[in-house]
Amino acid sequence: MHEDVERCSRAVQAKDARFDGWFYVAVVTTGIYCRPSCPAVTPRPENMRFFPSAAAAQQAGFRACKRCRPDASPGSPEWNHRADVVARAMRLIADGVVDREGVPGLAARLGYSIRQIERQLNAELGAGPLALARAQRAQTARLLIETTALPMGDVAFAAGFASIRAFNDTVREVFALTPTQLRERAARGQTPAASGALSLRLPFRAPLCPDNLFGHLAATAVPGVEEWRDGAYRRTLRLPNGHGVVALRPFPDHVACTLTLTDLRDLTIAISRCRRLLDLDADPVAVDDLLRADAVLAPLVDKAAGRRVPHTVDPAEFAVRAVIGQQVSTAAARTHAARLVAAHGEPITDPDGGGLTHLFPSPDALAEADPSALAFPRARRSTLAALTAALAAGEIDLDVGSDWDEARARLAAVPGIGPWTVETIAMRALGDPDAFVPTDLGVRLAAARLGLPTTPAALIRRAARWRPWRAYAVQYLWATNDHAINRLPV
Repeated sequence: MHEDVERCSRAVQAKDARFDGWFYVAVVTTGIYCRPSCPAVTPRPENMRFFPSAAAAQQAGFRACKRCRPDASPGSPEWNHRADVVARAMRLIADGVVDREGVPGLAARLGYSIRQIERQLNAELGAGPLALARAQRAQTARLLIETTALPMGDVAFAAGFASIRAFNDTVREVFALTPTQLRERAARGQTPAASGALSLRLPFRAPLCPDNLFGHLAATAVPGVEEWRDGAYRRTLRLPNGHGVVALRPFPDHVACTLTLTDLRDLTIAISRCRRLLDLDADPVAVDDLLRADAVLAPLVDKAAGRRVPHTVDPAEFAVRAVIGQQVSTAAARTHAARLVAAHGEPITDPDGGGLTHLFPSPDALAEADPSALAFPRARRSTLAALTAALAAGEIDLDVGSDWDEARARLAAVPGIGPWTVETIAMRALGDPDAFVPTDLGVRLAAARLGLPTTPAALIRRAARWRPWRAYAVQYLWATNDHAINRLPV
């Protein structure tokens, strides 16, 4: 989009927040780059330059605006609905793969050479994987500087910098302030958080309907791993360097996020996974405009616009839960999953004294479990055993950078996993916005109520007009049913 100068100029002149994260605007006369909605941006069109990423603006010598904080804008929705290598690379970079495994690790996960990855990212985003990861480290550093009392050396290494010098140089270059000045500027009487505990605001593009999003997560919460408490969805997180507990609470203009981490190096990854869980980088206007064009869906969209697709923080966990939930009620699925957690999950201590007691079992732990001990039908036990063995062996890749088509094919090859399970995993775990479940009972009931076809083949043909947002159409269809997943808990 950044190459469409006229469209970008109109968005900047209108201060249109819908385009925050789609592109960045830099002002030649000030040397500063901003988000399109920044109230401080009033330059002449000839003095504006547009960039596809914060990293590209930084590489061009511009520093971040202190007022609008462009690094904290919602991410580009492009990386949600695309399945090409650039989108997969961006999802992996956001999940910290470059910091943990370097560019060779990123390339290996994608099945391309380092040179191919760098060329494609530079062509589309104006920056390579190292520059993109550096911009992400700068954002993490700012969060830690402004919200904690950690010594700067601890901040540097927690944010992923290899040295104090690189940390200092990057902060000065990106924010035009030293780390100490950045902390002093942000303080203004606020009390910094203790080490490991962080309170953040997660931005999103309006509108956002929290009912089905948080309602779904709360209604399907696995005891010990998830809970709804004091108006917030809370859950445990398995992270590369340790574990964490997060509480997410919806507000009209942001989602409040409270994170407690055993290792602050996991901050960026934890934030990325929470944003992905809540689908916060989606473009609801684009989705709803297309769905509203269908006369059947239009009243549903108008009634509660901005529905998101509830995703997951752990794709392997969700795949296991999808198999557990085959042909049983929501309550029964929660009970079975809770037993699995109690038997094979890793115990943790809830920092707030709540009901969170375990991390969901890893595929390795489940692959070693005795299937006969599970209170499932024999066929279900066999399916679960085959799935966990494939996940543990790396034969099925459901991570953020996975190939959606290949993942679907490998899931379908597991005995006992049919189209409903494959598409449910594609929608919630892979994040494919066009995943569709025509055989789902809730979808079929909604279709009958709305006068839509109810047979799978006919409904698929009818749903073609909802592409590429059929997963969002499912959320609106589900909302016609009186079910706990469609409303916030009291």
